[in-house]
Order: sequence, then C-alpha cells, then structure tokens
Amino acid sequence: MHALANKRYHKAAPLLLVLALLALLTGLGAVATSQSAEATTVSASDIEDGQKLFASNCATCHGIDAQGQDGVAPSLVGVGAASVDFQVGTGRMPMQASGPQAPAKPVQFTQEEISQLAAYVASLGAGPAIPTAEQVDPELGNAAEGMELFRTNCAMCHGSIGGGGALTQGKFAPSLMETTPTHIYEAMLTGPQSMPVFNNANIDEEGKRDIIAYLVAQRDGSPGGLSLGAIGPVAEGFWAWIVGIGLLIGSTIWIGARSS
Repeated sequence: MHALANKRYHKAAPLLLVLALLALLTGLGAVATSQSAEATTVSASDIEDGQKLFASNCATCHGIDAQGQDGVAPSLVGVGAASVDFQVGTGRMPMQASGPQAPAKPVQFTQEEISQLAAYVASLGAGPAIPTAEQVDPELGNAAEGMELFRTNCAMCHGSIGGGGALTQGKFAPSLMETTPTHIYEAMLTGPQSMPVFNNANIDEEGKRDIIAYLVAQRDGSPGGLSLGAIGPVAEGFWAWIVGIGLLIGSTIWIGARSS
C-alpha cells in the first residue's frame, strides 16, 4: 500500500509543479498589469514637458538639474510627486519673495502643468506619490478616530480644529479650513516647511484619512452658536472672565452705591 501511494505521488508531482508555476506566472502577470497601468498615467512626454516647465520657472532657484543651491533652495531629487503637487498646487511655489516660509497664494499653473512638473521631479528619484482619490476620501474615514489623532499630533500648531496658529521666528501653521483633502494628505506625507513628516510608521493611511474626515467635518459651521474664534476653552474662558467677572464687579459697585 505504501509503495502504491509513493507511485501515485511521483506521477502527480510533475502536475503539481506545473500548477504551481502557472499560479506564479498568473500572479506576476497581475503585478505587471498593475504596474503598467500605473506607468500609463505618466508618459515620457509628461516628463519632457515637465522638464521644460521646470527649466523656465524653477531652475533659477533649484538649479537646472534640480540639485538645489546652498542658501537659496533645496534639492528636489527624491522629494516625489506629492511634494510638487502640494507646493505648486497651493501656490506656495514659485515663491514671490524670500521669507520665513512660503505662504499659500493663487496657483500659477494649470493642473495639467502641475502634473507634468510632478512627473519630472518624480523621475529624478523615488519619493512619495500623489495619493489616490480613495486614500483622501473623507466619506471613508472615521472622524472620531481622526479627532484623537489630530489633537495628539497636529493641534499644538494648527489649533484644535485646524484653524491655524502662530509659531516662532515669523512662521505660522496655516488654517486647514479650505485646504483640499489631497493637499492635507500630501502635507502629512512630505512635511512642508516647519511641519514634521508623518509617514506610515507614524500615522498609517487609514489614520491620515481619518484626520481628513475630522477636518472636513469641522467645516459645517459651529453647532453651538458663535465660534469665538474656534480656539476652544481659551476663548470661552476669556469670554467668561470679561463678561462674567465684569458683571460681578459692576453689581458690587452698584450695590455699594445704593447702600451708601
């Protein structure tokens, strides 16, 4: 019986090997198809057009090869497409004048040109890619979880609901009330200016989307009435001090005047 089983095993071994190879080739084909689909989103002409745009608009500061210039602008090799999409897509780049940080301003390029610039810079070295629509969809996030993450990692600079705040040396954390979900995600990925980088080891993709869901939820207005600057208990305490203590002092003076 044992010999018969061994004989059957030896006959089936080639068939099992063929099936295993077919499964491996199928998996590799799926990966290749996925990679080719991604590659079609950025063509060689996009990179070439992006290089021309870079040479005429960015090379003055960042250098013709994007290696940067000491004391002028950093190297862009390895910053990835996400960094370009954020900086150029929010109007921070190109800068109009040097200063503590680049403020957001009207965008100077079309979305197609921004994509071409991002494609060129991404071709110089691996870096964070522009997030997908699914990664930044606030409807897929958990606002309650996002609140905890935001107040732990972001609120000390941006305020409790993303209203912004002052930093040192003339810098500031901008308001996030009108920032698009894509740009919020890209800022976490790339850490622009004074902001730290929050990679997936710090806040994973799901956490980033939860934060976006929380911030978007804050744009529905103030359900409690006046927002008082949307800076939380500080404004409420100030209001109580000025009005509440003021009324007590006024009442005390009035009672004292009547008694005399």
